[in-house]
Amino acid sequence: MNFYDLTCQAACAANVPARHREDILRVIARQAVHSPNLETIGEERIFQALLEREHQGSTGFGDGAAIPHARFDDLDDFVFFIVTSRHPVDFEAIDKKKVSVFFVLIGPSGQVKEHLKALAAVSTVLARTNVKNELKLATHGSVLYETFLRRTKDEKPAHFQQKQKLLLVILYEDDLFYDLLEFFLQEGIDGATVLDSLGMGHYISNIPLFSSFVSFMNEDHNRSRTILATVPEDQIKSLVDGIEEITGDLDKTQGAMIMVLDLAFSKGSMKML
Repeated sequence: MNFYDLTCQAACAANVPARHREDILRVIARQAVHSPNLETIGEERIFQALLEREHQGSTGFGDGAAIPHARFDDLDDFVFFIVTSRHPVDFEAIDKKKVSVFFVLIGPSGQVKEHLKALAAVSTVLARTNVKNELKLATHGSVLYETFLRRTKDEKPAHFQQKQKLLLVILYEDDLFYDLLEFFLQEGIDGATVLDSLGMGHYISNIPLFSSFVSFMNEDHNRSRTILATVPEDQIKSLVDGIEEITGDLDKTQGAMIMVLDLAFSKGSMKML
């Protein structure tokens, strides 16, 4: 996801005076119309759409940050911008911490896939950098703009090649599963299937000779999930590197495995969006 194409500098604002959720959403809506793409939609519609989304569940995802977002039928392009609040706002975040950095995404209703990619890309950048702390220190919208883009300068659009490989990620650790799915979305893999399986330990436990030993094993490690996706051949290395950023070095870590297989034949798609 290329944020150079999405981010609107004119809409970014630092240290805005807001103390409550509705206040900050109103400021965000006011800033949004600084983007030429959002002028015709108007501040009030944007405010109501953002507020309605928050009523469905807070977009505050923890550690003082939130990603308010909305979609409109009459919008053709995505707009992304950043707003920081002078006073941390109670945003009903999942970790109950007040929020002071807001990453705002507004896009077309019909482009669900791209919307998910953008949300996942923002979340991934935040998880892998200390950009939130830098943004809190910014005193002007232009600094927010430049700071965030500096952190995302290596982001590249997904590659599309005809030659495909079958990528399998076998995982015994549930804690990493959703992080991997989020990474896949960010990298443009919007179609995959997940297989729930039983590991060998589950069956060995039925053999009397080994049952007393297997009983000491963690039951959770007897189950696995396998993510299968077709991916371009020239994207394999970057995907493996990104997966290992989440799982750790798989030559030294137990509980996960990557396999890449040649496809003799394939027809159709696993894309669901």
